[in-house]
Amino acid sequence: MAGTLFILSAASGTGKTSLVKRLLSEEPGLSLSVSYTTRQPREGEVDGKDYHFVTQAQFDARLSSGDFLEYATIYGNSCGTSRSAIDAQLNEGDILLEIDWQGALQIMEKPTASLVSIFILPPSLKELENRLRKRGKDDEETILRRLSL
Repeated sequence: MAGTLFILSAASGTGKTSLVKRLLSEEPGLSLSVSYTTRQPREGEVDGKDYHFVTQAQFDARLSSGDFLEYATIYGNSCGTSRSAIDAQLNEGDILLEIDWQGALQIMEKPTASLVSIFILPPSLKELENRLRKRGKDDEETILRRLSL
């Protein structure tokens, strides 16, 4: 029997990565999908574990071949989820996608047998700004761009 596809989406800084780590540690049958991205790896990120880091040309080739279940341009970088990887993982059990709201909407518009979508809101815009600044991953321009959406 096919598993359930869980989508977790939220703005950067809302705590979705922390929530994902907790879910994965407490739900042994749940696996995480690894998205493709054209952005550069952040410190500590591992190719194939955190993301599949690819060039724009590699991303575009996958997109042209129809391999992406969803894709979006986020802060100037392309991101997407491999349809073939999701299909294979769903045959093994439940899968969690940690994706942008744009990708979540694309998936929800398609007929899917078993889908649960969860969107996390920050407590307030001020708290979101505090979290983005505290995590120390983004420069001022990036923080302001993330807050403007």
